[in-house]
Amino acid sequence: MWTQTQDMLKGMVGDVHTRLMKKNYEAVPDWWFHTLLVTMFALALFTCEGFGKQLQLPWWGLILACAIALFFTLPIGIITATTNQQPGLNVITELIIGYLYPGKPLANVTFKTYGYISMSQAITFLNDFKLGHYMKIPPRAMFVVQLVGTIVSSSIYFGTAWWLLSTVEHICDPSQLPDGSPWTCPGDDVFYNASIIWGVVGPMRMFTKYGVYPEMNWFFLIGFLAPVPVWLLSRKFPEKKWIKLIHMPLILGSTMGMPPARSVNYLMWGVVGLFFNLYIYKKFKGWWARHTYVLSAALDAGIAFMAVVLYFTLQAKDIAGPDWWGLTTEDHCPLARCPTAPGIEVKGCPVL
Repeated sequence: MWTQTQDMLKGMVGDVHTRLMKKNYEAVPDWWFHTLLVTMFALALFTCEGFGKQLQLPWWGLILACAIALFFTLPIGIITATTNQQPGLNVITELIIGYLYPGKPLANVTFKTYGYISMSQAITFLNDFKLGHYMKIPPRAMFVVQLVGTIVSSSIYFGTAWWLLSTVEHICDPSQLPDGSPWTCPGDDVFYNASIIWGVVGPMRMFTKYGVYPEMNWFFLIGFLAPVPVWLLSRKFPEKKWIKLIHMPLILGSTMGMPPARSVNYLMWGVVGLFFNLYIYKKFKGWWARHTYVLSAALDAGIAFMAVVLYFTLQAKDIAGPDWWGLTTEDHCPLARCPTAPGIEVKGCPVL
């Protein structure tokens, strides 16, 4: 992996797309990236150290988070490019800062943002550049569009979030929202819970001998060794071609969306994925090769478009969606929110 990267930087490797781009367009100057890096780091440092240090993350935490993002961008970028699966660093970053700086929930989520989400955004940036590379879009134009798009989208996102928080009553509180309400904020709820688990409580009191879940650490080893049995079986039974199709990192990594994704999401993803990548692939391979990626982009764009349309036509008028089994926020397990420790009384939950 490192050798391939060095060869690419030296210009020793280049496909037809790269040769055409170099011939017809000027590359983005390095100083554009360096200037953007220095500017963003300065703003991040000001954000952490300024405003009365409300984010709780000290300067050394920011440097460590940026170092983690820098170190993992290349290997995870290569994994993402070759497997279409992006391993997450959220637990790793939360674990590190949870040990180094316990009892600071805002510092924990801030460290995760700069250590993991910045790396994820960098890979998304590269992903868009790769698409533009194949479409023969000038690199400098792509850089400017990405930068302007980031500024515009983040500003709109912040303004929209602020407006919703100040106008929607009981937003992000499912216990006080009506059934079918779209304002349950499952993703934000997971983000908040992570700050409590890793920041307030901390991994020391959760996953060590001083905590209640020390056995969970064994899953690091289990995940590391999970591909070995499949590899051994494929070597022992080479005639069984289906064994090589068992991809343990893919199987384990596919659950990264849960939570906030629920079983209904995985069912829908599975149905669509199997239909197009199994049935359509076998019966209409030419159509699949020509239109599948376009269809995937169309589905993503359609969801975003319909979300806007549904809000202004239905949800803004307090018209909720149809009452069906996939709409429940408890995932058909109402006791999942109940405490497991004995003697704790919570409304609607049995006392153990």
